[in-house]
Amino acid sequence: MPQLYGGRVSAPDSSTAGASPLVRDLTEDQLIARFAPLLPQGGALVPTGDDAAVLALDDPRVVVTTDALVEGAHFRRDWSSGVDVGWRAIMQNAPDVASMGATPVGFVVSLVVPGDLPAQWVVDLAEGMAAACAEVTRLTGRACGVVGGDLAGGPAVVVAVTAFGDLGTRAPVLRSGARPGHVLAHAGTLGRSAAGLALLRRDDDAGPVSSSAETAVGTYLRPRPPLGHALGAAGVARAMMDVSDGLVRDGGRIARASGVGLEISGEGLVDGVVATVAGELGMDPLPWVLGGGEDHGFLAAFPPGVALPAGFRAIGRVVEGSGVRVDGAQPPVAGWDHFGG
Repeated sequence: MPQLYGGRVSAPDSSTAGASPLVRDLTEDQLIARFAPLLPQGGALVPTGDDAAVLALDDPRVVVTTDALVEGAHFRRDWSSGVDVGWRAIMQNAPDVASMGATPVGFVVSLVVPGDLPAQWVVDLAEGMAAACAEVTRLTGRACGVVGGDLAGGPAVVVAVTAFGDLGTRAPVLRSGARPGHVLAHAGTLGRSAAGLALLRRDDDAGPVSSSAETAVGTYLRPRPPLGHALGAAGVARAMMDVSDGLVRDGGRIARASGVGLEISGEGLVDGVVATVAGELGMDPLPWVLGGGEDHGFLAAFPPGVALPAGFRAIGRVVEGSGVRVDGAQPPVAGWDHFGG
């Protein structure tokens, strides 16, 4: 990962003068020829190169989701390398597929780039996507790849990814299946990405940083969702979703869809990495844990009495009522909203 110095990240920079032509110096076909060979094709029957790809599925039902990364809103190029952004683009879509109980099998990418972007940055983006696909394959045991997409010019970088998943004859896991009495559990980390973002946003030159700070920044730049744990829970969980907008906001979505309330216990939610970074910055870690998304863990409801699947730990319970409460009180944060902040 890039090295953090005084709260700022020094991303590998291949855009120095003479190191790479700019996007505007190449034709569309020339740019595609630089990055397309880097992208894995997974199990595609018809890979990149035709008007559309063809994927092999075990189930006639297809799980489809889409998400976008917009420069200036979701990432900054002075913080993130092209490899970082490529990794994030895949890893923020794969969990949405896995939370439904489906295995990610393919991605298509619509990429918008400005003409003054170094072409090498696009190559780095493809390398990050390829690395992320290799990790998804390792975690799920099923080959996947970037099997197509579109390329266009525009004023800023936009990476829009559509992901496809195979249910493999399983029933999809919905948000609407939580019932009073169910155990609320989470897999993955909470608050580390938000802590990393706080480190990147600070303006002071704080000098050397701790290993916890490096871990937090690494989680923000390249999240590692526990996809295998989510798929392992698919046959047991009654409701599940990817936590991308914060535990409180996404928990509220399960609560609304299921017509229930969620009671979360704050005990043990703050791990050592988050606590250390909060101490270094003199900040309260709880808002990061409750409101910070982009760790891309999984929140799920399980029937009482069942053994929780590997990777999940109980953090609360499903109750009668509505909304989300933490230790019996209204949460201090609401989570991320793309328009309300």
